[in-house]
Amino acid sequence: MARTSLVGPAGGAPAFAGFGPQALGFLKALAFHQDKAWFEENRGIYDSELKAPLVGLIGDLCGRFEALDMPLRGDGRSIFRLHRDIRFSKDKRPYKTNAGAVLSRDGTKRSQGFLYIHIDPEGCFAAAGFWHPEPDDLLAMRRAIVGKSKAFREAVATLDKAGLALGDGDPVARAPKGFEDVAEPDLAAAIRMRNVIVRRPVDADAIRSPALVDDLVRFARDAEPLLRFGWAALAAHRPA
Repeated sequence: MARTSLVGPAGGAPAFAGFGPQALGFLKALAFHQDKAWFEENRGIYDSELKAPLVGLIGDLCGRFEALDMPLRGDGRSIFRLHRDIRFSKDKRPYKTNAGAVLSRDGTKRSQGFLYIHIDPEGCFAAAGFWHPEPDDLLAMRRAIVGKSKAFREAVATLDKAGLALGDGDPVARAPKGFEDVAEPDLAAAIRMRNVIVRRPVDADAIRSPALVDDLVRFARDAEPLLRFGWAALAAHRPA
């Protein structure tokens, strides 16, 4: 069930005016100041230059996607926490050095078929697709790639025209069980993917402009054939 209280034009979030001029500098400095005292001293920069604009960006995108009948939703909870979970990690740095958020069909981070926004001094980008799907979902997508190969190839061709290419997808070493006989090279490569993702870099200067909303909407529209194909594949193996 879709979540309520989604951010949108009437959701109370201010319109996106761009990330602040100190946004990337804050994240870069955070890489060298991985301690709570420094973070708390500079929390105001994070809140005003990164977090608040990100909430506004999500709100503006939700309104645009609703008008376009694209099922991508989110709210303030769509933002990934800056604090890292270090309980089971050898890397004990407490803070991430990037900011990100995801919009999905139900507004949650776990829903497959999403738009992801990544703000990072090492390189900003937008991504869309299916990341680490559950085994049953991945199997459904692989079956759709083979069983509906014409539709898959049409989606890939449309992506290509928009300058988007599927990444290597963290492929498995050999053909998955049940797909050993797939001979067509493009399909064989696709079904080995564990992630089905497209991405587009975002210029660091562009994140400071309200026009970033238009850029991200354009990217989502360009990536829509992949999202629609994947959503249909998942729907085919799930009860109504």
